[in-house]
Amino acid sequence: MVDVSAKEITARTAVAKGIITVNAQAMTAILEGTSKKGDVLGVARIAGITAAKRTAELIPLCHPLIFDTCKIDFNIDEKKTQIEAVCTVKLSGRTGAEMEALTGVSVALLTVYDMCKAIDKGMVIGEIKLISKSK
Repeated sequence: MVDVSAKEITARTAVAKGIITVNAQAMTAILEGTSKKGDVLGVARIAGITAAKRTAELIPLCHPLIFDTCKIDFNIDEKKTQIEAVCTVKLSGRTGAEMEALTGVSVALLTVYDMCKAIDKGMVIGEIKLISKSK
């Protein structure tokens, strides 16, 4: 683990995003709330936030961080049948929050996949990337 004890505590923000492409039937189920597993985006939001908070347990040598806030937002493109997930993590600390934001967005998208896999066997998750970070 990298020694960050000499670094100053500063305000830090990281934003990551990714996309899942689904078929029209899955998109309808997500939008109308008719998935057999329930509220897809609501559950995906909670899963992503929970995962972001537990990143240090999942990624070896990641520092455990205390968040000031973490949020997952979804942008839906019905025409392309795509859902973009955006995870924003803010904290005051000695190290950044990019791994937490990337973990949060990844798990949010995986949750959408899990909750819709009975409807759509061909979903594709991609374009997961860090959009910005500040320290």
